[in-house]
Amino acid sequence: MSDVVVPALDRRNPTVKLALVFVVSLVVMFVLDPLTPALLYLLALGGVLASTSATPRTLTIAHVPFLAFATGVLVVNALSRPGEVLWQAGVLRVTAEGLTVGGALAVRTLLVGVLAIGFLLSTDGVALMHSLRQNARLSPRVAYAVLAGYRLLQDMPREWVTIQHAHAVRAPRRADGRLPRGPRHLGRVVFTLLVVAVRRGERMAQALESRGLGLAPRTTWRPVHVTRADLALVAVVLGALALVLATSGWLGVLRGPGALTG
Repeated sequence: MSDVVVPALDRRNPTVKLALVFVVSLVVMFVLDPLTPALLYLLALGGVLASTSATPRTLTIAHVPFLAFATGVLVVNALSRPGEVLWQAGVLRVTAEGLTVGGALAVRTLLVGVLAIGFLLSTDGVALMHSLRQNARLSPRVAYAVLAGYRLLQDMPREWVTIQHAHAVRAPRRADGRLPRGPRHLGRVVFTLLVVAVRRGERMAQALESRGLGLAPRTTWRPVHVTRADLALVAVVLGALALVLATSGWLGVLRGPGALTG
């Protein structure tokens, strides 16, 4: 029997990965030109594809909510931000500044999204909890709360499908025989998902409390250490970030928060 090959990013320390996602996201908050975050997005997308078990189809589906939000940000900025008018029809107008800033914010959304996707696809919840306790020095209460929330997020897509199937069995069909897909039906599914999540969270809290959560001292069965490979990952990611920023600055395309008022 052949050994199962664990993807490279799956073997890295969860706290290190989480810290890198936070640092990159924080830095790009101050970048407001489309080119710089676009280059970072392409690098991040290639890194996630190469170092995780995610398929292109999985990444495409996971991008949908981020793409929807990015499109909204682009449209709002293009239509509402003052500047040189590129197109106008009645009260609607598109400005160059709106497209530039909106495009930067939209690509930034996709960048943060692909970083979050890579983290979620490559991180085990239990390893994350242990790593936060040992490496980030979080208390057991906080670490187990993070684990509970992480598990809820992982189960939400499956719960969503189950609830949709349950509603499809009971929902009256439309005149053409198809299932309802309007806002009312969607609202019912969202409300049911919220109720299920709250109830599951309450059960998790009761289960953790009954097992002595917060009592000390506590031991760790499988310690999660920061290794040289984790430090190499930090060096590669921060080095790529610095290189892209330096290249954009050298080319004269890098723009900061001044673009919002310029």
